[in-house]
Order: sequence, then structure tokens, then C-alpha cells
Amino acid sequence: MLMFERPIPGQSLTAESKSQAFERPPEITDPIEALDAHMDNLSGDGAMEDALYFLEFGVDLVTLVQGMLRGAVMEGIHSIDVSLIIAPVLHEYVKGFADAAGLEYDEGFENAEGKRVLSYKRDMARAKEMLKEIKKDDAPSSDSFVSEPMEEPEQDIEEQEPVKTGLMARM
Repeated sequence: MLMFERPIPGQSLTAESKSQAFERPPEITDPIEALDAHMDNLSGDGAMEDALYFLEFGVDLVTLVQGMLRGAVMEGIHSIDVSLIIAPVLHEYVKGFADAAGLEYDEGFENAEGKRVLSYKRDMARAKEMLKEIKKDDAPSSDSFVSEPMEEPEQDIEEQEPVKTGLMARM
């Protein structure tokens, strides 16, 4: 059975205005205070341990930090603008803990698709060079047969003068 947990279009118009946390003004508007709130949350019971667990099992650091910040926006803690301001600092904070714990993790800045395409193109170029070398090595020597140059067929092409119309016809 497929369950849909998303609101249907127009559902927000049927509820009380500003009934959701993200529809009200944020609780914190100062980026420094918002950063302090996030750092306090991460220093709470098991929060940093959970974050490091997700990093250890494949969630990249950028996605983890964005998830924490989006959650705070949805709860009405701070605005998206504040999230954009504090994201790099929070990223480095969590990264410091991950490095201190000796975890191997993906920071999330690498473009895996771009690397894959670049690797494919390099492999194709190498393959073409190898094929050229093989063809050059397998080509028969000039002593084995005499080839005559091919003659190009004659073509009668008449030069036509372009037809001038419009404003430029008078010149």
C-alpha cells in the first residue's frame, strides 16, 4: 500500500492562518544566536553521536548540515536566510568532530557525475589512440601493392549572383 504523507494542493488554505510553525515569524533572527542554538542542540544527549553515525554510513556532510538547518526552518526556529549564513560554520563544526573521531566520510562537495563523465571521455580518447596505433601497425606495406590515385569527378557548378530584395536591393 502506497501512502502519501505530503499535503494535497490547497490544503494550507483550509487550515487556520499561521497555524504551522514555518508560517509564523522565526523565533531567532540573529545568526549568532541561531548558531549557538544549533551548537547547543549538537552538544545534547547523543546528537553529535547520531550525526557522526550518519556520516559513517554514507550521508555526506553537506546533506547532513542542510537537513539540520531545514528542520530548524520547518520548526520556525530561524529563517532560510539565517540558514544560509550559518551553514558554513556549522559544516566546519561537525567536520571538526568527524575528523577528531577519525571517520572517513564524504564532505559532499565533489561532483561524482562530472568525474564519471570525465573518466569516460578520457577512456574514449585512450581507446581511439590505441586503435590508431593498431591500424598503423596492421597497414600493409607500400611494397605489397601499387595503388593509383583516384580521380575526382568533375562538377559543373555555376556561380549565381545573390538576389537582392528589400532595403538592400537599391544599393
